[in-house]
Amino acid sequence: MRLTDKKIIALVEHDFEDLELWYPILRLQEEGAIVHLVGKEAKSKYIGKYGVPAESDFSFNEISSADYDAILVPGGWAPDKLRRYPEVIKFVQEMDAAQKPIGQICHAGWVLISADILKGKQVTSTPGIKDDMANAGATWHDEPVVVDGHIVSSRRPPDLPPYVKAFADLLAEK
Repeated sequence: MRLTDKKIIALVEHDFEDLELWYPILRLQEEGAIVHLVGKEAKSKYIGKYGVPAESDFSFNEISSADYDAILVPGGWAPDKLRRYPEVIKFVQEMDAAQKPIGQICHAGWVLISADILKGKQVTSTPGIKDDMANAGATWHDEPVVVDGHIVSSRRPPDLPPYVKAFADLLAEK
């Protein structure tokens, strides 16, 4: 399996978009990756927009981005909450500085905006935050997946297959 021993942070907070959290986790695990759900509190249950629960493995304060190969930010309304945590911003900025894969889908772009890492980047997202992405200095594209260096972005659940494939391909190269 091409992602054996690769460790990935999957950020979690209430009101995540259920498919945008679980589909990448399951696909990456199928390829051998170790995916840890990381939230404000360890061993806490977070509920998605459609009622699917996710239990965090660790809290933000229990991990170091240096111990991980990549990070995933789900969409839904969770990104609006996640971007308010200094630890989340720090993780994203550290992953960016280390050129480690950062996956973001739908509204997850809000977290990257708050981390101030989008200047000059090519991205996509849900069309609802297109202006936010552009105002952060990115060039927005209406495509299922956009890869710019180590940042992999996608629009919405129907785009999950090409998004996760692009993310896995990038991670396998590292």
